[in-house]
Amino acid sequence: MAFDRKKILKFFTWKRLLFPVLLGLGVAIWLTIDSFEIDAFKSIHWGFGAFVAFTVALLLQAMRDFAYMIRIKVLTDNQLTWRQSFQVIMMWEFASALTPSIVGGSAVALFIVAQEGISPGRSTAIVLITAFLDEMFYLIMVPIIVIVVGFDHLFDTERSANFLGMQLGIKSLFYVGYVLILVLNCFIAYGIFINPKGLKKILGGLFSLKFLRKWKPQAIQAGDDIITTSKEMRKKPFMFWIKTGGATFLSWTSRFLVVNFLILAIGGSGNQWFIYAKQLVMWIILMISPTPGASGVAEYFFSDFLGAFIPHGLSSAIAILWRLMSYYVYLILGLIVLPLWLRRVFSRRHLKRIQEQQQEQEL
Repeated sequence: MAFDRKKILKFFTWKRLLFPVLLGLGVAIWLTIDSFEIDAFKSIHWGFGAFVAFTVALLLQAMRDFAYMIRIKVLTDNQLTWRQSFQVIMMWEFASALTPSIVGGSAVALFIVAQEGISPGRSTAIVLITAFLDEMFYLIMVPIIVIVVGFDHLFDTERSANFLGMQLGIKSLFYVGYVLILVLNCFIAYGIFINPKGLKKILGGLFSLKFLRKWKPQAIQAGDDIITTSKEMRKKPFMFWIKTGGATFLSWTSRFLVVNFLILAIGGSGNQWFIYAKQLVMWIILMISPTPGASGVAEYFFSDFLGAFIPHGLSSAIAILWRLMSYYVYLILGLIVLPLWLRRVFSRRHLKRIQEQQQEQEL
C-alpha cells in the first residue's frame, strides 16, 4: 500500500470539518432557544454528588478510548506501542467524525492502520474484525437489556426516520436495524470461521442478479476481504477473543454510561437500566444518519429519547454537553494529533522500518 500523504490530507479538509460542526451547533442552538430554561439551570444543586457524577462521566469517556487502545494492541499482536495506539484511535475517531454514520470510516481506518507498518491483508482483517466485534456487542446486549427492562415505553416516541426511502417509526426501524445487523454478522461469521470461499461464491452469485449487478465488484472485494480476514483470525487462540471481546464490551459500556452519569449530575432520575436501554434504541437512528458523525441528528433525537429522565428545560443543555464529550472532542483531538501522526508515519525512519516489517511478513 503506497504511502500517499496527499491522499490522507485530502480527506482531512477544513470543508469536511466545518460542515458537521456548523450543523451540530446549529441544531444545538435551535434546541437551546426552543427549550432551555435558565431557572431550571439555576436550580441544579452543584454539590459533591454532581462533582462525582461529572468526574465519573469524564473517566468513562476516557475509558472508552483506553479500551479501544487495548483492542488495537491485541489485534496487532502488540506491534503498536501505546503512543501509536493512541494516535491510531484518535485518527480513527477523527475520520469517523468526518464521515456519514451510514457510510462509516472503515476505508480511512484501513489506510490509517496500514501506515503503522501493518500489511494490507492484516489491516483489512483488523478493520473488519473491529466492526464485527462492535456489532456483536449490540446483538448480545439488546436481548439482555430487554429482558431486564422489558419493551414497555422503549418506543414511546412518535418520531420517525427515513431508511432506504421508507419513513419508518422508531419501533419498526429498531426491528429492521437489529435484523439487518444480525444477518450481516451471521454472514461475516460464516465467512471468517466456517467457509470464506463459499461466502465469496454466494456473494458473487447474489450480485450477479440484474438489479444488483452494478455492485458486483464491491461484493467480490468484500468476499476477498473475508477470505483475508479468515486467514488471519482463524488461527487466533481463545484468549485473543476474550481480550478483544472484553475490550469491546468495556468500550461500548463506558460510552453508554457517560449519559447515565451526566443525567445523574444534574439531578435527573429514572431507572438507570432503562436509560441505558433507550440509548441502545437511539443508536440505530445514529447508525443510519446521513450526516458526518450523526451531527445534528444526535442532538435532535437526544431530548426525544431521554428527555423524560432530565429536569424540564435542561435536556438540550445535556445533549450539547454529551456531544461535546463524545463527538466534538474528537474533532479537536484529531486536529492536534493529525500533524503529529503525519510527521511520524511519513518520516524516513518510520518508512524504512515499515518496509523492513513488510519484507519480513512476506517471507
